[in-house]
Amino acid sequence: MGTTASQLSKESLSEYQELTFLTKQEILLAHKRFTELLEKHEKEQIDARVPIGRIITLPELKSNPFKERICQVFSTSEQKDGSLTFEDFLDLLSAFSDSATLEIKSHYAFRIFDFDDDGTLDCADLEKLVNCLTGETNDAKLSSTEMKQLISNILEESDIDKDGTVNLSEFQHVISRSPDFVR
Repeated sequence: MGTTASQLSKESLSEYQELTFLTKQEILLAHKRFTELLEKHEKEQIDARVPIGRIITLPELKSNPFKERICQVFSTSEQKDGSLTFEDFLDLLSAFSDSATLEIKSHYAFRIFDFDDDGTLDCADLEKLVNCLTGETNDAKLSSTEMKQLISNILEESDIDKDGTVNLSEFQHVISRSPDFVR
């Protein structure tokens, strides 16, 4: 649906509203914020990309421990560099909007936590997840024994088929029992 970054047609606006969980007002605000992240020479380019380094400066992402991973998951860049087009940016905002369904939110949360992109949360993914949530400073870092016990507890609670990993449906089952997840 390529449109230059500096303008957004009524047709594009309507189509974006149909394809996302965002209102027209939210889409216009997203467009303004995305355009502000572009360099002057990029503003007239169709499908301009904002590098990950600029995206993660947004206040909503700045302190998120998963900010780089979020950009990687929503990026359609063939270079896998985490850069975002406006449509990627809208997908990101839509998935995290209050109007997005639990299924959509849990799907993207799973993809963000699946650090090796293999379709399952294994011990390595769970360890990275815990480290992101607790911070990797020495005073917050869990000991090896504590980490193994925590991962064992997570798998005991979540791994329904007992294959040593958590797949998307198992993850969504756990999330469905966690009403705080949608907030």
